[in-house]
Amino acid sequence: MDVRDAIGRALAWASGWFGYAATPWILYQAAIIVTLFLAAKLAARRIEPLVEDRARQIKGHPGLLRVVIALLRRTDWILFTLFLLAALNLMRAVTWPSRTHLLHIVLSLSLAWLVASVLSRIIRNRLVARLLGWLIWIYAALVILGISDEAASFLDSLAIPLGAIRLSVLVLLKAALLLIATVWLAVVIGNYIDERVRISEELTPSIRVLVGKMAKIGLVLVAGAFAISAVGVDLTALTVFSGAIGVGLAFGLQKVVSNFVSGVIILLDKSIKPGDTISLEGTFGWIRELRGRFVSVVTRDGREFLIPNEDFITQRVINWSFSDNLVRLDVNFGVSYDADPHKVSELAIEAAISVGRVEADRRPVCWLTGFGDSSLNFVLRFWIRDPQQGLTNVRGKVLLALWDTFKANGISIPYPHREIIMKDAGGSSGR
Repeated sequence: MDVRDAIGRALAWASGWFGYAATPWILYQAAIIVTLFLAAKLAARRIEPLVEDRARQIKGHPGLLRVVIALLRRTDWILFTLFLLAALNLMRAVTWPSRTHLLHIVLSLSLAWLVASVLSRIIRNRLVARLLGWLIWIYAALVILGISDEAASFLDSLAIPLGAIRLSVLVLLKAALLLIATVWLAVVIGNYIDERVRISEELTPSIRVLVGKMAKIGLVLVAGAFAISAVGVDLTALTVFSGAIGVGLAFGLQKVVSNFVSGVIILLDKSIKPGDTISLEGTFGWIRELRGRFVSVVTRDGREFLIPNEDFITQRVINWSFSDNLVRLDVNFGVSYDADPHKVSELAIEAAISVGRVEADRRPVCWLTGFGDSSLNFVLRFWIRDPQQGLTNVRGKVLLALWDTFKANGISIPYPHREIIMKDAGGSSGR
């Protein structure tokens, strides 16, 4: 059937409906429908706040709460459907069933819209949920009105031949709906697998992330291939077309692919993993999450940096907890020449051990490093096991402990002195 035949049949169907709508009983039913819809709107304004307060008391069941809230947001449509059902039964009891045809159609359409809109709420993306809800309702409306075959034939007539492939609007709609459904199902299953893998104690953190990501990507690819093949599109016929697109995407998505491959390499070689403390180009923090394109690094001040995976492959990275969490820190200080350097070393070690985060098992050491202009220069070295808690703060606590210890033992910390000698040039004339 070509486009002209489809348009002709659609016009004939529309003219028949217009003639049918001009009958008196159709107008009576239309007035009843409008009245019931307004009544449902007014009643929903009073009922919805009362029921919502009780619905908010549901705890521990977010999925159930989402469905309940979705039903509450459509209280007017629920009441409208109930009013239509009551009016339909009442009119069929007092008059001929043929005089309730419009009520029956509107009841079916409203019920289909209610079911489609509520079921689409299981998808968290609002745009996808609304699109899917509208598509389901439109298909249900075509079936209810008895024009699904005509609409399918019309959409199938709008086609573009691409070599061995014939792409019609009907095929594209079927592919889109099936693709949305299968990809959504694949994402749900992938998230479930990811959650189960993350709580497994037998796998390392890097392997958990790798398995979860591979499961998600693999399921989405399988779902896409299944959706395309299910609507009758031969995947082998898309080889040349996909090859041309692949060449263009290779240039446009070069960085994206590079970051993705770098992420896989990071997960395989286990160079970094969630919880590690790292330093990269002046950024110090701990890794919160490994993503397909970037690594989430949280700093001590609460900022979250999204660093591309490629940077962890091509640049120098300091992993403070790669093999273990034991980290050595240095603190430089100086004392007066009047102090005994042997005693200074002992006091500095005692001061460092008094700080809670300093490891007592790995005893700190203190060495004399040089004779300065105005001080004896020392370096104090100590170990900690929690670099993710910060480095500057523990150095500050050690310096405060040194200050208190030296002050209590009469050891002074010098500061530079300068002597200025002013000589009389002589021969100054008096006045």
